[in-house]
Amino acid sequence: MPTDIFSGFNLNGYHLRNRLGVAPMTRMSSVADSIPRPDVLDFLVRRAENGAALVFTEAIVTDYESAQGYPGQARMLTQRQIDAWKPVTEAIHHHGAVSVLQMFHCGRMAWPEINPAGRSIAPSPLTPRQENPLTGKPYPVPDQASRFDIDHVVQGFVETAKGAMAAGFDGVEIHGAHGYLINQFLSAHSNQRTDAYGGTLENRFRLAHEIIAAVRPVVPRKRLLTFRISNWGVADPEVSLFKTQAEWQGLIQLLAAEPIDAISLSTYDFRAPGFDSDQTVAELTRAETDLPLMICGKIHDRDSAQAALEHADIVLSAKSFLLNPNFVADVRAGKALPLHASREANVAYTEEPLP
Repeated sequence: MPTDIFSGFNLNGYHLRNRLGVAPMTRMSSVADSIPRPDVLDFLVRRAENGAALVFTEAIVTDYESAQGYPGQARMLTQRQIDAWKPVTEAIHHHGAVSVLQMFHCGRMAWPEINPAGRSIAPSPLTPRQENPLTGKPYPVPDQASRFDIDHVVQGFVETAKGAMAAGFDGVEIHGAHGYLINQFLSAHSNQRTDAYGGTLENRFRLAHEIIAAVRPVVPRKRLLTFRISNWGVADPEVSLFKTQAEWQGLIQLLAAEPIDAISLSTYDFRAPGFDSDQTVAELTRAETDLPLMICGKIHDRDSAQAALEHADIVLSAKSFLLNPNFVADVRAGKALPLHASREANVAYTEEPLP
């Protein structure tokens, strides 16, 4: 029997009331002290109130030095920031959902002008092919991350995770996808180092391993630690960040050996075959691990959500949750729902209140 989208699921001791979750999204809504606007925080609460089982925050940058890639991004590094999020996690819990804070460092996609240090770092001094969509200019050549820089990056994830725990989140997610810093280290496309952080897949995985190893002790085992991964990058959308199916599956084997509670797969289309195979990325991933899998990518109605569960445990949606406050109820009712275009989600980057 196929798994029903409205069946419950146990995620490391957390009971999810269904298999639908609000995907993490990039936002630019922090007007002061890296704290999102009240209406943006309320958006997360309302999605929990309206039936989402799992609610991810927007991507939270992990330091005040070089992590920020977009104006108005949030942080979780000060008591004021922690206090601003406490009522949000309490309300999400009150409405029966599980809350997870996503953490990321933008790496070579950081915008030096909005980072206090006025610089960006990356595994290698290489720029993305695409121009910065906000400035219309090429990204500046990043500094190659030194050992000191790497240690600072790791500590930024640790401090952000501590803040998330203090704010009452049920867990944190390490963002290793979409061409941001961790993904840049993982991919030979952007990592041309010849030291312990470059070359072999195991070496390219080293930064991810060090971040997981440092974060896990501050996130108790009864809380959630998840890892997001993708084969595509925001600034290099046409590039396969991992060259072969074997390389992808080797990465999943390395992840599966880490003390994480789930893997989140970000795809353009969950139905699309991965690499040169006739299997989807979820199928290729599932062949290498029994860890719970979350997946997103063109999941917009009951049929697509149900189909995505064939090789995953939880389905995530960004645009559908962003634009439709009644998404869970509409999925339950089997309503015909639109597959939203990316441009429709641009409301997330404005001051216009979300529905």
